[in-house]
Parts: sequence; structure tokens; C-alpha cells
Amino acid sequence: MVCTLELLWIPLGAGQHVVRISGRVFEALSAFAQHRPPCALYHSALVVTVPDGRYVIEMTPVPDQHGEQRGVVCGGSVGSACLGRLRVFRYEIHRWRDGVIPDAHLATAITTLQLDPSDAQRLLALVPSVPTPVWGRDELDAGEMWNSNSVTSWILHQAAIDTTQLAPPNGGRAPGWRAGLVVAARAGTAEP
Repeated sequence: MVCTLELLWIPLGAGQHVVRISGRVFEALSAFAQHRPPCALYHSALVVTVPDGRYVIEMTPVPDQHGEQRGVVCGGSVGSACLGRLRVFRYEIHRWRDGVIPDAHLATAITTLQLDPSDAQRLLALVPSVPTPVWGRDELDAGEMWNSNSVTSWILHQAAIDTTQLAPPNGGRAPGWRAGLVVAARAGTAEP
């Protein structure tokens, strides 16, 4: 049986006014500092379909204390390790069987890849081992902040999936994507 991997590119803040506004401010400042025009920003997420179900892999804010109901396998702090004591300053990483990506219908691009079952299972097995540094910081000296895009690219690289052709829609940026690749490359590809 062939399994599938879907990479979703969702406009940053789709459906979340505060995230959309803060993302635009971040991108305006980044564009100014880098002497380039602002770009659309994207959040990435993965959907893996294997014989025993469909799994959502995504980094999100922590909405409540019931992470087991959302397939949470790990998480970390947002902004500062000290702030991470408060739920509002924490993120979680899901490997959620039959899970939901609330803004999936707003994805402007979805790349679908076919995987053999052993590669798909290997990818799913990697999720709990994703690094969990402070979100929005560069604690791992990767050259850019760690965020949801870092998690996605780290998992793909560690699963030996070619990421060279994977990119947000034309004219868009995925801050953090390169950080995941840099950190994964340092560690080497995970063994099956």
C-alpha cells in the first residue's frame, strides 16, 4: 500500500486576527531590515495517511490541559523559558490520529507526496523527538527563529524526504523553515 504525505501552506494568521497583524508587523520590519519588499507569510503543517489512519502533525498554541486528546507528543515555551510556566506562553506539537487542522481549508497550496509504509511510519515515529527550543528565538544558532515551519522542515529532513522543491507559494516566505533544516543537518538523518 502507498501512504501519502501532505504539506499544507496556510497563510499566517488565517482566521486569527492577532497572529495575522503581528505577522505583518514582523514581516514589514524584516523586509525593511533586509531591503526587500514584504512577502506573504505561511505556516506549515503535515498530514500523513497510513493504513491505520490519518495523522496531523502541527505546532500550535496550547488551548487547555487536555493535550492527550489532541495527540500532543511534546511542547515548549513561547518567547522566553520563564514565560513558559504560563499556558498562554506554551506551544504543543501534535501527532494526532484523525486530528484536525482548523485552518486547513484556507491552505493556499498543498503538496502531496507518496511514501512507502515504512517511510511513513518512520516519519511518524520521529515527531516526539523534534527539538523544542523557545518559539520565536534562535536558541539553536540556526540563523533564524524556531517555529512551526522549523518543526515541519526538521521532520521532513530527518525522514530523508527531499525538501529542495518544497517551498511556500510564489512570493511567500516561511520564516523558520531554514532553521529546521540547519538543525536537522547537524544531527544527520535519523536511522530507521
